[in-house]
Amino acid sequence: MAKAKRMYGCTECGATFPKWAGQCSECGAWNTLVETVVESAPGPAGRGSWTGQQAVLKTLAEVSVEETPRFTTDSTELDRVLGGGLVDGSVVLIGGDPGIGKSTILLQTLCRIAERMPALYVTGEESQQQVAMRARRLGLPEDKLKVMTETSIESIIATARQEKPRVMVVDSIQTIFTEHLQSAPGGVAQVRESAALLVRFAKQTGTAIFLVGHVTKEGALAGPRVLEHMVDTVLYFEGESDGRLRLLRAVKNRFGAVNELGVFGMTDKGLKEVSNPSAIFLTRAQEAVAGSVVMATWEGSRPMLVEVQALVDTSHLGNPRRVTVGLDQNRLAMLLAVLHRHGGIPTYDQDVFINVVGGVKVLETAVDLALMAAVISSLRDRPLAHDLLVFGEIGLSGEIRPVPSGQERLKEAAKHGFKRAIVPKGNAPKESPPGLEVIGVTRLDQALDALFE
Repeated sequence: MAKAKRMYGCTECGATFPKWAGQCSECGAWNTLVETVVESAPGPAGRGSWTGQQAVLKTLAEVSVEETPRFTTDSTELDRVLGGGLVDGSVVLIGGDPGIGKSTILLQTLCRIAERMPALYVTGEESQQQVAMRARRLGLPEDKLKVMTETSIESIIATARQEKPRVMVVDSIQTIFTEHLQSAPGGVAQVRESAALLVRFAKQTGTAIFLVGHVTKEGALAGPRVLEHMVDTVLYFEGESDGRLRLLRAVKNRFGAVNELGVFGMTDKGLKEVSNPSAIFLTRAQEAVAGSVVMATWEGSRPMLVEVQALVDTSHLGNPRRVTVGLDQNRLAMLLAVLHRHGGIPTYDQDVFINVVGGVKVLETAVDLALMAAVISSLRDRPLAHDLLVFGEIGLSGEIRPVPSGQERLKEAAKHGFKRAIVPKGNAPKESPPGLEVIGVTRLDQALDALFE
């Protein structure tokens, strides 16, 4: 008989310990050890009792490198984030805040896929009636998709082996449990073992599986971090739950590029694709206002134009505030120091507020020059032209560094009617796109002169 043994698992890194401690010795996180029960099977009697088959070895030259076949989800934006479509046997983990649209987009996707191939929707949080009501409210086809309400992983896999779906959704992994463990659903051991069984089933049968994951207050996926390592793709929903736009970002993808971004709009009929996100994010005021400038950011494999806004006001506090939404706050503090040292413009007595319109998170350094331009525009109360585009990285010595994919960014700006662009000299093309004047700068003082010509 297998003997049950109590262990303590870390919810951050998945490490296990025989005793509880306040701090995980593996990752250094505090108060993350949770009690679990693990069944330990009796070990082999001796070295001679180990049995197994020898693995087949190949050189890299002998391994086939044919492109992995994919099939479409009938959603262009979702296919983009997945790397071109779903791969047979892949496991995709989708996380996001409650009410952000995880279940909605998966139900829409599965109802369309079920028209072409077998599909199964497994829900552990809702009843079959609730799922059917959502499908009817969204106007989705209902006659092909099969729905099951179950939380036992053994029952789910047994049913899936009988039904043989091509695509399966499990909503959510935190509600699923295995009968071999006595701990409650949602615990470290339950989430890890349930996900491991689903991954093994996907690889054995070629079934593509979507897993829905809850997130913590900090925005990270709940449960052990090892869950992200077990799956093939990790997607995060971004955006405000009461806002109109939803952003789906890939942070891990074994079958495609990471940091791809899919843009959706929430409507009364569910999530609709936004094929031209630049037009959505550039809904600006009719009159030019101070502290607003447009930059071209690079998301995955495409450029996207977003508006960066700054508000600079006299501070009445001992420590002026530095607040950013959609940008790195430490990056702002560094750029303000560069502006003072190499631009001669102090802001040590000013509150600085920065916002990227539309809820977009700009994670690249190409926003530096646009952020600086918006700050100066607000500080001097001098509006910048509506048809001006700015991007570039700023170094600590005041130099303007080139950024990747500069040509594609300029083409996107020209397509949307921009007439003037201030960019790093290394990104200035020999022939500018039609109708676009490109000004290449190498130093911060050159950029300041070009902004207010």
